[in-house]
Amino acid sequence: MDLQLADSRSSQIPPVCMKCGVRGGGVCAALTAAQLQELNRQSARQRIEAGTEVVGQGEEIGTYANIMQGVVKLTKMMADGRQQIVGLQFAPDFIGRPFQRESTLSAEAATDTEICSFPRAVLERLTERTPELEHRLHCQSLKELDDARDWMLTLGRKTAHEKVASFLYLIASRTHCGDGVKSSFELPLSRADIADFLGLTIETVSRQMTKLRKDGTISIENSRHVTVPNMERLVRCAGNE
Repeated sequence: MDLQLADSRSSQIPPVCMKCGVRGGGVCAALTAAQLQELNRQSARQRIEAGTEVVGQGEEIGTYANIMQGVVKLTKMMADGRQQIVGLQFAPDFIGRPFQRESTLSAEAATDTEICSFPRAVLERLTERTPELEHRLHCQSLKELDDARDWMLTLGRKTAHEKVASFLYLIASRTHCGDGVKSSFELPLSRADIADFLGLTIETVSRQMTKLRKDGTISIENSRHVTVPNMERLVRCAGNE
């Protein structure tokens, strides 16, 4: 009987949601089949080319989104035009801050990216009546806070070598292209952006990349494709052990 009920509930989930590769790990996992139907009726999948802005700093937030694929770059701009990359988001991260009217950051597709966007009002209405959804959004905010604190440690205390290794480990661990021992991925940022993110010069980033390549920690093809043959070794280089 329970199996029949489960099958019945699953059959009510919109087909596009059933096929979604990140639904189980994203905020949508907290929604019932009926709520997924409600959200799906007003959601839209979008493919965004690298370099395209998703939301600008200071813009009124009209929609939220789940990242389905790709990497999104978060930046903060100062009054005089200087800007700093302050974070990266990956699938199945959530773009936006519930119940906030204006964006305090700019979000830009660092790679070709696919998102599922939906009106702010719809999600906030679902959040008010779904404690589990509110809990998931709260947990993501806390995770972002923890990540920011870890990155403060990276920027404030680690050597240039450890910073570059930490960046590579971040990408390797979040893009899930490997077997846990070996990983392979495309760098989502240019050398200039990596330098900005790490508080280093472009020359220092290139020098440390070369050092990691020469000692066998990584291999690089076509300047952007990175292979990590042994993740534990990269972790040690990042100063995480």
